[in-house]
Amino acid sequence: MKIDIEVISRDMIKPSTPTPHHFRNYQFSFLDQIAPPDAFLLIFFFNLDCKLSNNDISNHLKTSLSKVLTHYYPLAGRVNDNYVDCNDEGVLFLEVQVSGQLSQILQEPFLEVNRFAPVPDGVSNLALAIQVNFFKCGNVAVCARMSHRIADGLSFLTFIKNWAATACHPETNVICPEFVAAKVFPPKDDGGFDLLMGGTEKNIVLKRFEFRNSVIAALKERYARKTTAENHPIRPTRVEALTTLIWSRFSASTQTKIGLDKPLLLCYAINLRKRMNPPLPDNSFGNLSPEVGTISLQDTREEDCYSLVNKLRESVSRIDKDYVKKLQDGTYILGDLKKRMAQGVNKGEMVEFYFSSLCWYPVYETDFGWGRPVSVALGGLAYKNLVLFMDTKSGDGIEAWIHLKEEDMAKFVTDRELLAYVSAISSM
Repeated sequence: MKIDIEVISRDMIKPSTPTPHHFRNYQFSFLDQIAPPDAFLLIFFFNLDCKLSNNDISNHLKTSLSKVLTHYYPLAGRVNDNYVDCNDEGVLFLEVQVSGQLSQILQEPFLEVNRFAPVPDGVSNLALAIQVNFFKCGNVAVCARMSHRIADGLSFLTFIKNWAATACHPETNVICPEFVAAKVFPPKDDGGFDLLMGGTEKNIVLKRFEFRNSVIAALKERYARKTTAENHPIRPTRVEALTTLIWSRFSASTQTKIGLDKPLLLCYAINLRKRMNPPLPDNSFGNLSPEVGTISLQDTREEDCYSLVNKLRESVSRIDKDYVKKLQDGTYILGDLKKRMAQGVNKGEMVEFYFSSLCWYPVYETDFGWGRPVSVALGGLAYKNLVLFMDTKSGDGIEAWIHLKEEDMAKFVTDRELLAYVSAISSM
């Protein structure tokens, strides 16, 4: 299906109240410094029942965005190496006209979702960009793109929640973010962060795999029977069960061999806010969900893959207040990253797989004033072997948004055992 997209408006949205001069420099934390040089993308598709003009929709979003930016002032600034210049230059706000009908687009199995995302041509170092997509049928999609250098997924989702609440109910008091990341994780002057963070890759394919709750329940039973600790069955969570399935079928379909000369590093994001002493509130802004890795498997035998649940559980249990203290010192995670480099992460001598879950977050409850979205999409990130989990709209299952190299995805989507558990596969 051919889709034409035409930019019809381009603005910079500034905070409704100027940022005080003493808030001009927003200092990065250590975890911000080592965050990937990429961006989060969320696209909300709305089927509008109300009769609103494009100007009404756009002005409604701009006004509420300007208001909420007063509290999220770093998002209206420009990202530098170790800080954000909170200069109120504004958030890029694009309006585009899409030639197709929303109903047809949502049914398209191989739609490139990044086409609905803002491209910041001519504007460098943006912290946040918005694109409002107006469809021929009168419906709309709102896409937000935030730099990972400035904050993690929870910070991004909390901002979206506050923006939507402000748009839906202008009198709502915004739950103001707490900019404490640099205080609890002081920045380091170590250098070489670009090498540690790695870079983006080419020929990455993104597909969405849906798994129903009944299938996930069967997987949980399967791995509970196979996985024991001191003769007591471990009951895997939904995400643990799907993590095990996806890794094992990727390994089998691509014939990825794991051994002493090529170990596996599984990385998954852990929210540290509640694991600190004292705990931080959920509205704490910044990169506070670092990726924790475990080199867990020695080969790709099926029985060894079954042990993954146990090893994941053990690794997560070690993320406590003592672990956080080591992270705050900085030398622990820097040493770990440099060790990974020495072991050949950037030379292809180690297999890395990344997992992160949004299943706990009500993404489909986002309402800007005209109802909840009919669909939510995650934009493609330029990293291979990345899996993002999200609850389905109906709540009857989980979507796994999987990023793989093109040749690996071609093998993965034809794996018969995987397909026995999948209810739907799409690029949307």
